[in-house]
Amino acid sequence: QVHLVESGGGLVQAGGSLSVSCAASGRTFSSRAMGWFRQAPGKEREFVAAISRSGGSTSYADSVKGRFTISRDNAKNTVYLQMNSLKPEDTAVYYCAARSAPNWGVREYEYDYWGQGTQVTVSS
Repeated sequence: QVHLVESGGGLVQAGGSLSVSCAASGRTFSSRAMGWFRQAPGKEREFVAAISRSGGSTSYADSVKGRFTISRDNAKNTVYLQMNSLKPEDTAVYYCAARSAPNWGVREYEYDYWGQGTQVTVSS
């Protein structure tokens, strides 16, 4: 069992930066690929970014490529999402997810454990 807890969300102006973190419980973090998804009001949850278990491979949605960076620290059982040049359309609840596989995926069904989410609001 893996318990995920996101933190670091908040309110930021357009063009600003924000970093969110996800702390994982258990001893299997380093064997799992991790992902970030988001859900805006009235919309379906969508893929944002993912990282392999070693951190050597990453994937990003086109909408965030070049602005967001996913990283992980296996010694701290934590995955991060650094968000720069934020836009109002980035406003959403951001969820981290853990996969029972070493390589990242971009579909929700590929992930087995989910956090409760953290709100990110970007004002114009």
